[in-house]
Amino acid sequence: MKKLIYISFALITALSLASCESDLETAPTNQANEEEVFKTAESAETVINGTWAKFNDDGTTYSNIGYSTVLRTSDAMGSDVAVLTNKYGFPGAYAFTDLVNNTGSRPLFIWSLLYSTINNMNNVLARIDGVEGSQDKKDQVKGQAKALRAFCYLNLASFYQFSYLKDKTALTAPIYTEPTTTSSVGKKKASLEEIYTLIKSDLTDADNLLQNYSRNNKDKIDRSVVNGLLARVYLNTGDWAKAAASAKIARNGYALMTAEKYKDGFNDISNGEWIWGHGQTQEQSGESYAFHFLDVSSSGSYYYSFMADPYFKDLFDTNDIRYSLFSWDGNPGREGLLRYAKFKFKANLIADIVFMRAAEMYLIEAEAEARSGNVTNAVTVLNQLKLARNANQYSGSLAQNDVIKEVLIERRKELFGEGFGLSDIIRTQGTVVRKPFTDTNGQAVQVQITTPDGVVKTVNGRGHTIFAFPDQSAFVANSRYYLFSIPQKEIENNPNL
Repeated sequence: MKKLIYISFALITALSLASCESDLETAPTNQANEEEVFKTAESAETVINGTWAKFNDDGTTYSNIGYSTVLRTSDAMGSDVAVLTNKYGFPGAYAFTDLVNNTGSRPLFIWSLLYSTINNMNNVLARIDGVEGSQDKKDQVKGQAKALRAFCYLNLASFYQFSYLKDKTALTAPIYTEPTTTSSVGKKKASLEEIYTLIKSDLTDADNLLQNYSRNNKDKIDRSVVNGLLARVYLNTGDWAKAAASAKIARNGYALMTAEKYKDGFNDISNGEWIWGHGQTQEQSGESYAFHFLDVSSSGSYYYSFMADPYFKDLFDTNDIRYSLFSWDGNPGREGLLRYAKFKFKANLIADIVFMRAAEMYLIEAEAEARSGNVTNAVTVLNQLKLARNANQYSGSLAQNDVIKEVLIERRKELFGEGFGLSDIIRTQGTVVRKPFTDTNGQAVQVQITTPDGVVKTVNGRGHTIFAFPDQSAFVANSRYYLFSIPQKEIENNPNL
């Protein structure tokens, strides 16, 4: 390949997957040429559907399956997931050796995934105005393409550079808004400000274009999803009032689930609190493989590697429904590890993947209000979420920093395993915090377990095993080890980087 490595994920690749969409009545799109695909708005939509399928279910290894790779990597590099280093999948991310190595397979996969999706959306946007079809249908396709492109650029802004509030002029990644080919010349890095300007423009356009659109499933992007993405963007860029307003719009119509519902396993896109996700079926279930890392309690889960830091458990009130999901593992080889049974497979080892929930929008609104100085409003919103989880209401200090701290702790508790571990650390200019599970004398804390045959015994509790960066320096804010690297192959093929 001559220049941009992501061209290998060309438009035709997306087209070959579009026929997997059961709600479309089209000829198999791997037999279609570009002229046929972009003849009507309905056929152009197959590019989005095919790209979405590839974005989620395609991969290079079982630990690099679609966009879930980004989410699992983010949590593995955070504070609350204690990854088992003897298990397949994410030990390198947990140890901060994976993403800093730009010759590795994961940096190449993530970069290619994001830019191939961007390129396919650019193809849609370049052609959609000239195709046959109603204006409403064109607007729908155009709005979804702009939103998906913005989502990819948001990931680049979130993981390939430090916080916007640290330095918005920092160079991050190239911007492409036109389709590329193998003869295209690679572009130089754009600043965070330039990337966020495009993201905001795309999402604002999408919000307007999707005014009349009503989706048929939560895989699709509608105005609720768009406003949820805008809420994230405004939170990242410090536009507090806009963040709160967008979060309110996004969660409208999505009630917080009941406390008992929280124990169902976070595996079903029909959950009324889910705003956006990726549904799985027995026939099309590639991204379900991500659950083998998250599910630490089902007998059929292969890796059960995302155990919880024992100190994470201490953040919860004992009456909190989420507290009931913790248990000390008593299985051979796993004795003393802390299971957090938030994620559980459905039957036949499939599970839908969550991308956005109403709870996140409550937390964005609460944080934005707190950072604006409206601490009373922030506490009111925060306590609405706490009430739904049977947790104690916050009645502590109303000092701005104390309320912000409380909201950030609640984000960790509520969004565990959903992909915000590292991105929140980068966004807030925080630091990874990991410490040995020991008492004041430096001895391992003893915990009580029950073995599979019913024997109750006391063993050493187990938590984190990596406590420093690869160069053995202490965890600090704004470390280069937090950032995803641009693949070496891309650097070689694009001299303008």
